[in-house]
Amino acid sequence: MRLFRSALLYLALGLGANAALASDLSAIDALREGDMKKLVFTDAKPVSANAFQTVDGAEMTLSEYQGKWVLVNFWATWCAPCRKEMPMLSALQEEFGGDAFEVVTIATGRNPPPAMKTFFKEIGVSNLPLHRDPKQAVAREMAVLGLPITVLMNPEGQEVARLQGDADWASDSAKAIIKTLISDETGS
Repeated sequence: MRLFRSALLYLALGLGANAALASDLSAIDALREGDMKKLVFTDAKPVSANAFQTVDGAEMTLSEYQGKWVLVNFWATWCAPCRKEMPMLSALQEEFGGDAFEVVTIATGRNPPPAMKTFFKEIGVSNLPLHRDPKQAVAREMAVLGLPITVLMNPEGQEVARLQGDADWASDSAKAIIKTLISDETGS
């Protein structure tokens, strides 16, 4: 009986969270213009529990980012749209990065660390992590097909939105969406 009550409480809390997200999404939907119309919000779903590597070879998982909104960008050194998009993601991190929001980059596939460092140096990006998923375990589990793919994770560590292809992350629309998400989280 106790287990049943716990399950019922968990279900009620989950439904309440989904209702809150649905009402927030209607406000966010009104902010989507230009490239941000490609940002598709979905019901919260788990992200990969597979490990990826830091540029130094240490292992991490996406669960380590729980507690804040996270924009996870899957990219590669050979990807021309990634080269165009990455400085805008860097600017987004510069403006909004902190306790409530972070941009995380994961190079998927064959991307040797020296090539990744050169890529970031050439485009003037120094504030984003150089994570890599050399065996594409994270990318495969998260159905990353084509690059770039950007996934928005909520503070509970679940995927709630996805954008296929590159986008203008420096746009007023992108900034308004991020600002709305993190202000709802921080209560400001």
